[in-house]
Amino acid sequence: FLVLEGIDGCGKTTQTEHLRQWLPKSGLMPDGAELLVTREPGGTALGRALRELLLHPPGEAAPEVRAELLLYAADRAQHVAQKIAPALEQGHWVLSDRFTGSTAAYQGYGRGLPLALIEQLAAIATAGLVPDLTIHLDLPLAESLRRRGHRPADRIEASGEAFLARVSAGFSALAQQGGWVTVDASRAPEQVSRDVQQAVQSLLMPHG
Repeated sequence: FLVLEGIDGCGKTTQTEHLRQWLPKSGLMPDGAELLVTREPGGTALGRALRELLLHPPGEAAPEVRAELLLYAADRAQHVAQKIAPALEQGHWVLSDRFTGSTAAYQGYGRGLPLALIEQLAAIATAGLVPDLTIHLDLPLAESLRRRGHRPADRIEASGEAFLARVSAGFSALAQQGGWVTVDASRAPEQVSRDVQQAVQSLLMPHG
C-alpha cells in the first residue's frame, strides 16, 4: 500500500501516472497482482460527493473546521472499506494520492486541530490500516504557489499563504516518522521519478 503526499503543485499527479506505468512492469509486484490507483478525497462514489462539498461547496455549505475533519474521515472510512482493504486482501497493490498524512498536515498543522484527535479519528476511519510506504514530495511553498499560477484555487488552497506555510511545515514534520521517505520535488519530473522508484525498491529490497 503506497501513498504520495505533499502540498499542491508538488507533482503528485505526474508521479502517480509514472508509478501507474512503471510498477506493473517493474518486476516488483507478484504474479497476478494488479495495481489499484486511487485518491483522497474522492476514491469512491460517496467520496466524490464529499470531495465536491469539501473543495467546491455551494453558497453557505462550507464546512466548519471540525465538520471538515469529519467529512475527510467519512471519505476515508468508505475508501478503505470499499476499495483499499478489499484490493489488499486479494493480493493487489494500492497507490493512493493522499491519505492520513494530508489530514494531519492540513487539518492538524494547518487548521490547528489537536493531532491526537486526528490520529484517533484516522484509526477509526482506516480500521488500523497503515501504508507500507508514504512518499513525501517535498516542494518549497514559493515554488508551489508559482506552479499553481493563475489556476483558480479550491476552498482549501484559498485558505491563504500562512495556512499553506503551516501545512508545508506539517508535511516536513510528519515525514520524519518511520514509513515515510522524502523526495525533493523541485527538480525535473524524471529525476523525481527515479528517486520515487528507488524508494519503492528500497522498501521491497532493503539490502539491494
